[in-house]
Amino acid sequence: MLKLNSDNPTLAIHEPTFGAVLDRFIEEERLLEIKKHRPGEQCDQGLSYATVVSYLSVLKHIRAKWGPVRLAQVKPLGVQEWLRTMHSAPKTKGHVKALMHRLFEKAMLWEMVDVQRNPMQLVEVKGISKRLKKPLVLTVEQYCQILALLVEPYRTMVIVAQCLGLRAEELLALHWSDIDFERLVIRISRAVVHGRIKTVKTEYSEDELPLDPDFATMLLARRATNAGSQLVFPSPMTGRPYHTSPIQQDYIRPAGETLGLNGVGWHTFRHTYRSWLDATGAPLGVQQKLMRHSQISTTMNIYGNALMDSKREANSKVAQMAMRSS
Repeated sequence: MLKLNSDNPTLAIHEPTFGAVLDRFIEEERLLEIKKHRPGEQCDQGLSYATVVSYLSVLKHIRAKWGPVRLAQVKPLGVQEWLRTMHSAPKTKGHVKALMHRLFEKAMLWEMVDVQRNPMQLVEVKGISKRLKKPLVLTVEQYCQILALLVEPYRTMVIVAQCLGLRAEELLALHWSDIDFERLVIRISRAVVHGRIKTVKTEYSEDELPLDPDFATMLLARRATNAGSQLVFPSPMTGRPYHTSPIQQDYIRPAGETLGLNGVGWHTFRHTYRSWLDATGAPLGVQQKLMRHSQISTTMNIYGNALMDSKREANSKVAQMAMRSS
């Protein structure tokens, strides 16, 4: 802080700039250190690599506007007007506001400003929760048509995504040790983002899912073809996990566009899985557990935990739909 305000050291201590808060936040959260992690490394200490990259990008914009401003002079109305004129999606503006809220909380913790109501609570950003476009859900016929256009191993990746409703970063981080073929269950415990592996975010995301017998047979056949790797889907070039974006851009999205379906991506299969579960008549509590969402309702969280038999029955119906033409 003294360095940043060498022209007036006394003012730096009693009226720090917002940039001083940014610098301490970057240091305390080890953002620059985490960003140096190399692809393939297990990164379980501190924030995830993806979160760090996102934070640093947002902090760059915040610093450009508010870095030199004294902390006490960062007013809600000014921040709201700045966000209003920002040429970004409402969701992005919401991320900026959320990070500024966190920075003010840290400033109060570090006694750089008096403890008070967080001024960012007064900032309104319209349209944060409104989707810019409706999620695409595939019919069984459309899903099978997409499969027919994909080459291996991307075809099998999509089958796994559709049969289990996994997020792409979870799918590409799967290890053979995560799969218990005797019990017919698979444990989701890690994710890979930008090549960096980290345990999944919450206790709800980390869970066991049932394996349909036919689906398990397909996985066993795949294991026999890529012996020597702990990963279910190792990159043939590096032996490390694939990156999600190139697969989506080079294979999945073009396959959808060939069929006249714009915007097909990894998350399309998760949305489709949820829709197909609904079509099977699976109870909402079972759907929640299979999707590994944190909550449907407080009652469901406190009293509901679907039995494996119920989850297996609902999951098998979706897996059989997906496996029928694979």
